[in-house]
Amino acid sequence: MGSSPEDTTSASESDKHRLSVDLADPEKQPVPVEETIPPPYSVFTTWQKRMLALAAASTAFFSPISAQIYLPALTQLSDELDVSSTKINLTITTYMIFQGITPMFLGSLADSGGRRPAYIVCFVIYIGANIGLALAPSYGAILGLRCLQSAGSSTTVALCMAVVADVITSAERGQYVGFTVVPVVLAPALGPIIGGALSQTLGWRAIFWFLTIMAGVTLFLIAMFLPETCRHIVGDGSIYPPPLYRSGWQILTSHRNKNRKAPPPENKFKFKPPNILGSLLMLLEKETGLLLSTSSLIFAGFYCIATAMPTLFKDLYGYDEITVGLMYLPLAFGSILAAMIVGPGINWNYKRHCQKLGIPLDRSRQQDLSNFPIERVRLEIGLPLLGVSGLSLIGWGWAMKSVVHVSVPCIISCLMGMGMIGFNNTSNTLLVDIHPGKAGTATAANNFTRCLVGAGASAAIVPLMDAIGVGWSFTMLGLIYAVCSLPLMLIMVKGISWRAEKKAKEERKQKKKEETS
Repeated sequence: MGSSPEDTTSASESDKHRLSVDLADPEKQPVPVEETIPPPYSVFTTWQKRMLALAAASTAFFSPISAQIYLPALTQLSDELDVSSTKINLTITTYMIFQGITPMFLGSLADSGGRRPAYIVCFVIYIGANIGLALAPSYGAILGLRCLQSAGSSTTVALCMAVVADVITSAERGQYVGFTVVPVVLAPALGPIIGGALSQTLGWRAIFWFLTIMAGVTLFLIAMFLPETCRHIVGDGSIYPPPLYRSGWQILTSHRNKNRKAPPPENKFKFKPPNILGSLLMLLEKETGLLLSTSSLIFAGFYCIATAMPTLFKDLYGYDEITVGLMYLPLAFGSILAAMIVGPGINWNYKRHCQKLGIPLDRSRQQDLSNFPIERVRLEIGLPLLGVSGLSLIGWGWAMKSVVHVSVPCIISCLMGMGMIGFNNTSNTLLVDIHPGKAGTATAANNFTRCLVGAGASAAIVPLMDAIGVGWSFTMLGLIYAVCSLPLMLIMVKGISWRAEKKAKEERKQKKKEETS
């Protein structure tokens, strides 16, 4: 029913009276709408965020390529240094061990002390190790320097994820995180090709000179242009960093930044020693431990494929090292498809759930995820991709056993790359979502579990194929993927309650600490 003019007038007068009372009493004054809206998560523009994500992904390229570019030179090293293949293979094992352990130290340093210092420390160590390897006189020197090389390069993956988490909200993170995984899969395709060409033409030492030059150029670009993004130091990017955290470009253009705001005295950045055990303690959390153990088993399938390819394509198809390297390209192409397709799909599902729950979506602002089903949002995309990965593993194993036309395993490899890396994108995104402000530490924990499980899988796959055959070996891996879907479903159901339980525990601990101090 419509209201009469008298009702409208009465209501209007009532509103005026209420407004005059509110204005008379400052405590009852209406709060402007602008003050209730949180500020944008980052001051960086879309193109600046894209460039930061691309730059971070480029640095993450060094860890996997350092492992793969070395493989074609193993025979040369064994002959020149007069050591057995078993001893030479030990340099691969030690590299993977340090690849899993080192990020726990430097990843925590990056969260507490900034991204730029961690990057510079990593690349200085890495460049020094490569120069030493290029000049190494003995097997012992190579074994030790490979550990140092791994220590310098391995943290770049954790730093990459941390930079993305610093500037990109959960609502848009899927698309950006997708690109950060591409180097992890592209490196196994390009590494053996580059390493094979360099070792055959210039000798194995040229491989390490090549990596030295690449890392030197990258370090110069980081020192000159990469801004500090750690939110403990620069907030949303609008706070001018302390002198030690400024890039070369910021120093050269310091006259333009005189009006840039500095943090208030009570909020000024203070360096905190890194929590070395932070990554290990994450493994004890219900949700994080379950997610990391499951995703590491799933990514072990990639290590099995990468390890089995040289043996199978050489023995069954008669391919040489360079041709075998080309067989990794379909896997890399699938990972690129995952970045292009799965990333937007992750963002679309986030938007769908916001609409379903009646939550306004603003991609420029970070949403409070306390009561938001972020686990369901991410894993609804991840689980179908896990199914594609498992079926592809089984199909690839039986295709190789039957020695079918090479196009068949290549097509299956492409699907496998899309499914496996697509799932990895969703699990990485979820890991960062549930650990705000600790992206480096969380990614280091992920790297630790993945490398340890991957090292075991790499060592076991060839003996397993010899024991039960190629087809049944990869069928077993596919069945493991099916079992892994069960804990992921449990995370979808229990995720919110587990996070609430963890938050309450942290608040009680903080309250107790304040009472005792």
